[in-house]
Amino acid sequence: IPSFMGQNWVRIILKSGSSSFCVSDKQLAVLVMLVTHLYYNDTRAFLSPQPGTLNQAIKDVEALVNKEADGSVHGMWLMAEVDHWNNEKERLVLITDNTLLVFKYDFMMFQCEQIQKISLNFIDRISYGTFSFPKRSLLQREGEGVRIFWDRLREPSFSSRWNPFATDFPFITFTYHPVRNISDTFAALCDIQNFREKLKDAAQKAHTMKPVPGKANGVLVLNQQIHIDAYVGAMSFLGNQNKLGYSMARGNIGF
Repeated sequence: IPSFMGQNWVRIILKSGSSSFCVSDKQLAVLVMLVTHLYYNDTRAFLSPQPGTLNQAIKDVEALVNKEADGSVHGMWLMAEVDHWNNEKERLVLITDNTLLVFKYDFMMFQCEQIQKISLNFIDRISYGTFSFPKRSLLQREGEGVRIFWDRLREPSFSSRWNPFATDFPFITFTYHPVRNISDTFAALCDIQNFREKLKDAAQKAHTMKPVPGKANGVLVLNQQIHIDAYVGAMSFLGNQNKLGYSMARGNIGF
């Protein structure tokens, strides 16, 4: 039971079992699950209510940009990465002159935990569309996303596809962050359409300025479904429902 409900609220529910309004154990469990679901899907529990959190995060990640190697920053976005097992993970994404930088940032502890760098002149394809799964898959995902490819000739190995911790995929997938509807500021920060356009332009320019020998120059932009080749995902279902891939307040702790 999440701590935000409080002991008094729980006592009221339990006392109702001995009154004329009888609540069975099963009904109580369903009610608690419903309230928990509503709490963890309330975007107010994310980073937005904390004063200065976003500004501090922007300063922290911009300080990690290597001006000589990466160049100047052209834009920053707050999105959710979707991995090959349909797990959501909160990410800050920067586009610079030469690099696409993906940051795993802890908004509760104010620190960057991981950086992934993708050279823009290696990006060869950008896909945008709704998500799809195999016919017999038990998984589903609403909304739209964008997938960036940087090695069209390399397919993920069989072992990587079935390894939930594999990170050697030649692509990365993003979808909208849950806070995008809170305000105009967050709507702009989470705008995937704008991100796609900026990335296309930056990658095209990088291909022209720094062509890769033996690699076809240019970026192919496609409007097509983004396929996630996963069938069963109890871990992703529980993780996504409880927003475990996001930094957020969870009672007296946050992660």
